[in-house]
Amino acid sequence: MTHAPATRVLLASALSVTALFAAGCVADDRNVPRALPEAVSQPPEPSRSASVPAGERPAPSPPALSEAQLREALITDADLGEPWMMSRGAATWRDGLLKGTTDDPDCRRLLDVLYTEELFGTPAGPRVTTTLDDAYNDTQLRYQIAAYRPADVDRALDWLGTLPERCERFETRTPRAGTQLVEVARLPLPGAGDARAAVRLRMTGEASDGAPTVLTLNLAAVRVGEDTITLTNAGFGAVLPEVTQAVTQLGADRLAEVGRQERLRI
Repeated sequence: MTHAPATRVLLASALSVTALFAAGCVADDRNVPRALPEAVSQPPEPSRSASVPAGERPAPSPPALSEAQLREALITDADLGEPWMMSRGAATWRDGLLKGTTDDPDCRRLLDVLYTEELFGTPAGPRVTTTLDDAYNDTQLRYQIAAYRPADVDRALDWLGTLPERCERFETRTPRAGTQLVEVARLPLPGAGDARAAVRLRMTGEASDGAPTVLTLNLAAVRVGEDTITLTNAGFGAVLPEVTQAVTQLGADRLAEVGRQERLRI
């Protein structure tokens, strides 16, 4: 049984919301200075040594976003529309397939990251999480925002970007689903946030009754200033990369806007 109409509605909804949100940001930011193209260097600022009072100091950095502000930046089922809904619980495949091991240390670390959802370690501030289910396609989207040291995030993103070569194809041994073949490919992302990386995994094996199983999982992360979005979109059904890409763009834009509003209040 296929659900092509539902899939088209889902994708159109995600992409249209992204476009509308981006348009709103442009409308609100007409007077905000834009970044220069990469090929153009920023002209040096004039010296202020003669005009700045001796006791004046640079303004402090804006405070980190609170838990309530991070919650404002979360993606919801209203953003994606049908068939997405708030989750009714953890997906059954999480313990059955992601709790595995393999010999290669990088591939083993990848499996640990997928199971624990700790790509960047312990956050330096609050962390908020939401889980959405697509009942039509039997997929689940886990979305979290937390504050980490940007240097730590960028190192982890660089490592994630190497996995399509280091772990292109390997086997994992799971306690419940036996041996699974894992294939890792790069997942392109839109130019959202300050740094980003994503991979797409395909795990194939057999169920206890001998029936073939295929789990597809997209893992994406985007750093926006001091805060980082991490999301997984996975399931046994149709896991569209376009949905992951659209949610990544929408989420990064929304998080940046929440941060901008906080700076305006200071």
